[in-house]
Amino acid sequence: MSTTATAHELTLIVAATTLMGIGKAGTLPWAGLQKEMAYFARVTKKVPSAKTTSTLRQNVVIMGRKTWDSIPPRYRPLADRINIVITRNKLVAGESNVMGEDDEKIKYHQSRKNLIFVNSLESALEATTISKTIKPERIFVIGGAQIYEAALQMKEAKRILLTRILNDFDFDTKFPLTLNQDGTVQGDASYGWEKKSQKELSQWTGETNSTAGVQEENDIQYLYEMWERNEDK
Repeated sequence: MSTTATAHELTLIVAATTLMGIGKAGTLPWAGLQKEMAYFARVTKKVPSAKTTSTLRQNVVIMGRKTWDSIPPRYRPLADRINIVITRNKLVAGESNVMGEDDEKIKYHQSRKNLIFVNSLESALEATTISKTIKPERIFVIGGAQIYEAALQMKEAKRILLTRILNDFDFDTKFPLTLNQDGTVQGDASYGWEKKSQKELSQWTGETNSTAGVQEENDIQYLYEMWERNEDK
């Protein structure tokens, strides 16, 4: 299995309950999972290629405006990653006139070189190809639900990194697919998805024993999983 991403290959990364709940009142249904958040940061930052070039090689994180707004201002844009925010609004929290003219698809932030605003997921993918100074490695979709759903409808969606929260939490927002612990899948875009082994997860993420088995923090248990789309099925 290759550890580098092909052009426009999308990896969705999400934490969800066993019922695929991912949000509650605009935030996560749970709190206090610092180790899980550190896993998210490591995986989305890690650049698999060791090549030295004249271009800046970073991973991309694509998110909707609500996900952007949910990140504390002191932490955004997410460091050491190219942040692409999908919004149809010209004004975004903490920014001004970021979208330029109404018909402008891609707008680069004037002072933050790793921050780009676009008006669609398709424009987000286009933005990853046109820069001469930044060449993305892996491309992650980090939420929210509508962005996940749009990504799952695209042929570029190849992989889901799931943190399965084993405790029960109330939620009002779900991930579009139901990924069952037994490896079965339900949903409109369920075709071809397969649960991969812990070894394959470790190989792709570069994480070692830290991803194996049930994890526990603050009385919350969870598992790390990887799913991939098998187009031959």
